[in-house]
Parts: sequence; C-alpha cells; structure tokens
Amino acid sequence: MPLTLKLTLVAVALLLGACRSDPIHYHTLSPAQPASQSRSGVDIQIEQVSVPPQVDRTQIVIRQGNSGLAILETQWWGASLADELHSSLEEQLNNPGAPKRLLRVDVQRFDSIPGRYARMDVQWRLRNLGNEAPPLTCRSSLQTPAADSIDALVTAHQDNVRQFVGLVEQAASRNACP
Repeated sequence: MPLTLKLTLVAVALLLGACRSDPIHYHTLSPAQPASQSRSGVDIQIEQVSVPPQVDRTQIVIRQGNSGLAILETQWWGASLADELHSSLEEQLNNPGAPKRLLRVDVQRFDSIPGRYARMDVQWRLRNLGNEAPPLTCRSSLQTPAADSIDALVTAHQDNVRQFVGLVEQAASRNACP
C-alpha cells in the first residue's frame, strides 16, 4: 500500500474519531407505572399547557448557581417540555366515559437542580365542559428532593407531576382548590 494512501486513511480515521459525539439520552415525564385511571370520577381533558420559554425545549435545562442555566446537549426530553407535560397529564387524568372537565396548566417555574431538587410552580384552571359553573383557579408549588444524577432529577419531576395529578383530582372531586 502506498504511503500516501496510508496517510490518507489515518487522516480520515482521525477526523471521524474527532467528530464522534456522546450519545443522546432521552427522558420522559410519564411514569413507568402510570395510575390505572383517574380516581376523581371525572374525565379531565388537557385544554392547554404552557411552560416558561427558557425550559420549553427538547434539551433538559438545569440551574447553575444563583443566576445561570445550562442546556444539557446529551440529556433530552422525548419532546418539548410542554408536550412532555401535556402527554403525562393526559395519560394520568384520562377517565373515558366520566363527566368531562377541562384543565388549563400554566407552569410559572420549572427548576431542575441536580443534587438538590426538582420544583414546579403551577397556576391552573379547572372548568366543567358545557356547564356555566365558574371555573376553579388554583395555585400549587411542588418540590421533590433529587440526587446528583439526571435520572434522579427526572424521577423527582415525575413525582411532582404525580402529586399535581393528585391535587387536580382532589379539586375535581371536592369542587374546591386543595
């Protein structure tokens, strides 16, 4: 094999090695073991979900220090954060055949701090479908401790969503904010 060809092959191999990147890991807010059905006796349909624009992306965003944010290029949600939250809530609050209510969710804070906690502050509105009764407008702040890993942080966020589902179901059953 000529020396020029050998050098070309070595150069190509080095270039390909330099272009290698770490694999992307995908995460979801849907728990591995979802609840069987809504316990409220109501079919709660998700009308709208909004999250702060700083975190509404497919990459997981974590806080760094008091004022910094870091976008994790190899740790992604399965979809944008708003879509992940919408899917998880829909999955956990679905109760076909029961009376329908509509839920509007406005996440005002979604903090991820590895080694400390996952936090979600939410203003939400629950209203009857086709009923003139005034809607319930509630606020909830949920915070779950999290270990250092991203998997632990995602699990803490799943716990926050599960707790939020419980609060929504409680409000639907009692027709009052929890």
